[in-house]
Amino acid sequence: MAEYRLKDGYALTDKEIERLSEACERGNYPGEPGEWIVRPQGKPALSDEPLANVYVELPQSMVAAIDAKGGTCSDFIRKAVAAVL
Repeated sequence: MAEYRLKDGYALTDKEIERLSEACERGNYPGEPGEWIVRPQGKPALSDEPLANVYVELPQSMVAAIDAKGGTCSDFIRKAVAAVL
């Protein structure tokens, strides 16, 4: 029988995992919910349509100025292009 260690050091056995799984399937979730019950995976979608990669070279001074404003270069360029279009 396998044993799985939690962050706090507690060891869960296969039998305990099976018991918890059956309880969850019945809608019984033991314990207190944490900050996230189900955490979204990956980055949020930028668009409903397929995206294309575009490579842009900028002088280092421009990149430094963008960094000083906060956020990412990609986000800054995306917003600038959207404002022009």
